[in-house]
Amino acid sequence: MARKSKFSIATRENRIIHLLSQTDHKTSAQWALDCVERIFFYLKNLEYEENRPQIALDTLKEWIKTGNFSMAVIRKAALDSHAAARKIDTDNETKSVARACGQAVATAHVKTHAIGAASYSLQAIHRANYNLDPEIAVQKERDWQYNHLLELQTRLNTN
Repeated sequence: MARKSKFSIATRENRIIHLLSQTDHKTSAQWALDCVERIFFYLKNLEYEENRPQIALDTLKEWIKTGNFSMAVIRKAALDSHAAARKIDTDNETKSVARACGQAVATAHVKTHAIGAASYSLQAIHRANYNLDPEIAVQKERDWQYNHLLELQTRLNTN
């Protein structure tokens, strides 16, 4: 029996970190949101009935759209999404998605939370593909994350 591989959210890719350091706050938040929305279907596929991760994403969308910031609202949405993740007994993709949502909304407060959203998104992909070749799936998504951030940044610089 093959041993289940582990995925560490502490793993960082320098090209993404470097590009993110040059990206403005709202673009970083949009990138975090886009990363999470790509894997959000894992919640729906498992008939996950918790709505706090969705509320976190909706809160982030509102901040991106309006720029209105309430630390109490952002903090509550982030902590609630992480609380939803803690309710999940097993380390599976659902737990990773809930964590990714919490990190994404926290980007409204501090833009570097965007990397946490992206990392938990990668962890969700790794966990969902453990019977296949998770490293290939994760690398494809990591490449998408980099290219998408580059595209968002380029779009910003040309406007």
